[in-house]
Order: sequence, then C-alpha cells, then structure tokens
Amino acid sequence: MQDRQRWLTLRSLPVPAQADIAALFRDPQTKPAGLFDDRKLLACMMPERDPSLSWGEGPCLHLGCVHTLPDQPDDLTRLITLWASDFAARLDLPLVRAETMAPHGLEAEPTAALLRRLTDMGWDVRGSGTGQKGDRVARLELAAEHRPGLHALIGCRIHEPTAAPDDRGSA
Repeated sequence: MQDRQRWLTLRSLPVPAQADIAALFRDPQTKPAGLFDDRKLLACMMPERDPSLSWGEGPCLHLGCVHTLPDQPDDLTRLITLWASDFAARLDLPLVRAETMAPHGLEAEPTAALLRRLTDMGWDVRGSGTGQKGDRVARLELAAEHRPGLHALIGCRIHEPTAAPDDRGSA
C-alpha cells in the first residue's frame, strides 16, 4: 500500500435535511463543524463562542455535541484537542470547555478511563454536574495555545463561531 500524507480538514458542515443525524445537527440555527479525512466524516461537533454554561467563569470556546466515528483511535481525539486549543487561541479565547457524559459519576467505568485519556491530552476535569441537556456530565477545560505547525495536519475552514444566544430555555 502506498503511503500518503494524511490531510484532515475541519470545515463547516452543510447538513442535508435527509441526513440521519440528531435533530440538533439539523437545526438551522446551529453551525456544526466536521473533521474529514478526504471526504469521509470522522467527527462532528458544534463550536460556540461564550455559551451560556452553568459552570466556568469567563470567555471560552465550547465544543458541544462532539461525536466521533466509532472504532477510531485516540489520535482522532488528540487531533480535535490540538485543533480546539489552537482555534481558541486564534479567537483570543483563553479556554476550551466541553462536557462528556458521566451517568454513573467520574470514577465509574467507562467514564473514568475516558477522563484519564483526556487528562493525558491536556484537559482538566472541573467536576461533574448537570449538562446543557439535563444529563449528568463531566466538565472539562483545556487551555488555549497557539500551535503554528498544526496546519500541516489539519486544514481549518470553518465559520468563526458567534456567541450563543441567551434564550436557551430549560424546557
């Protein structure tokens, strides 16, 4: 097999109405982004600037609804981590925040194993609580850091996220 340099692209996702994606990704008000290898979607997420989170102080880039293609190596999560840290720095935001499901607490498996991998990648666990969708989550923060050489691995062609609307209801 011929070796080739992998070029991953993070770009805004046009989400066709007939796509079998969660309703949130079909909402015309959201601006999802996808991580592609050639034309294969490997991960999707919703980057937001300064969302109305019930935790954390100060401005941030929030990665909401992060989903990866099943059976992908941790390298994909590491690339998303590196990209998010760099993207936040380019937006002059000091932090990246995210949440991950923790239905049985932070010490229960498989959540504990995931949190160990994420902390090894630079994420800080900021406790647990109720997430934006009402589920129990682990709260994560990552420091923004310029990573000038990252463009050799990931081309970024996404919209600059705007501040999240303040009218998030708790229905």
